[in-house]
Amino acid sequence: MEINNGNVKKDLEPEKKDPVKVVLADDDKDDQEVFQDALTETKIPADLTMVDNGKELINHLKDPTEPNPDIIFLDINMPVKNGKEALAEIKSDEKLKAIPTVMLTTSDNAKDVDDTFNAGANLYVRKPFSFRNLILILKKIFMLKWAGTLLKPLRKTFFMSEKNISEEDVQ
Repeated sequence: MEINNGNVKKDLEPEKKDPVKVVLADDDKDDQEVFQDALTETKIPADLTMVDNGKELINHLKDPTEPNPDIIFLDINMPVKNGKEALAEIKSDEKLKAIPTVMLTTSDNAKDVDDTFNAGANLYVRKPFSFRNLILILKKIFMLKWAGTLLKPLRKTFFMSEKNISEEDVQ
């Protein structure tokens, strides 16, 4: 309860937060479905938009009728326009470059990690093998403080995989 000018005001509902606007760019329909299910399991209110390649992602991001997402998850290996090309375009656009962009990919190739770090990605996540670990990774990502260091990530904390995440990280 809150007292306001001598009147007692009851809080009827807890403060509602807007859902996180998430865009996933991944050409693999199975991976899209698993990501959507894992995102639901995190219990984080989210509006998810899925696109199949980097060209669709850029078209979506530049659509004036669509609000900018809060976060982008971007696969590297996609047809039409791959994740590295889409990342370069996002980070060179004044209206888009501040959107946190997470590379979510099967590749753990050092060159891919270095290329995306240097191109301005905010985090590089190797897709986990287990559904449970994907949930843990997503929870960890949404718990991160996106202001400050993650908008300019340190190289040593840029790469995340199921090998360096645990239940304790998301408690």
